[in-house]
Amino acid sequence: MPSHTLPIIGHHRSPLSQKFGAPRQPNLVAVPSIIEMLPPYSEPAAFAGLEDFSHIWISWQFHKNRPDAAEAPFRTQVRPPRLGGNQKIGVFASRSMYRPSGLGLSVVALDAIHVVNGRVQLHIRGADMIDGTPIVDIKPYIRYSDALVDAVSGFAPQPPTPMSVAVSESAAQQFADCVAAATSDSAYVPLLASDLVHISALIAQDPRPAYRRNEVGTPFIMRYKNVDVQFCLTDTGSLQIMQIQPYVNDKES
Repeated sequence: MPSHTLPIIGHHRSPLSQKFGAPRQPNLVAVPSIIEMLPPYSEPAAFAGLEDFSHIWISWQFHKNRPDAAEAPFRTQVRPPRLGGNQKIGVFASRSMYRPSGLGLSVVALDAIHVVNGRVQLHIRGADMIDGTPIVDIKPYIRYSDALVDAVSGFAPQPPTPMSVAVSESAAQQFADCVAAATSDSAYVPLLASDLVHISALIAQDPRPAYRRNEVGTPFIMRYKNVDVQFCLTDTGSLQIMQIQPYVNDKES
């Protein structure tokens, strides 16, 4: 069977460096991020007219799958988290990351187009991609053809209901300390006070594995920029952020 090699035209720069915590669908959380274009696809002329569109389609690669995923036998069925992680459906009836092509497709809000050192950067919101995601194509979102209001969405007719999230006093203080200590050489961009809103919104989507969602008090850790955010399910059925600590890279310590 003939194959086609897709060029990498850019990379996604996100405050989320791990799959855990990343939204399972685009536009669930309006986290700001950046697409940095690579030469020769970074020429400003290639983006003339794109500023007139509010949203764009992005084709991208699932680059954090297991190294042997491409050589693994074709997986015909998956267990979507939306169905509790136990019920199987066909892979082509899902948005599972383990696809024959290894490609993802997302529509995101386009906030701005900047040119830095002669190369284009797209400032976007609502991506479900993590940091370093390879970008293979960009197209404008066309409302009259892409927004199908009568579409039927199978087992996911409505967006998931966000959970209630509380921040402990100690975690709030730890976060404030991290913001105060942030410097321009921090991962991605320095931690900002407004990031606590994005952190809470991401956790409200409940990134925990579906089969562990009844575990009260079990700590889970989501990495955001240069901090590790520890949270758990409380006996009241809400999620609580318990700790926010600077991420320490063991390879650099």
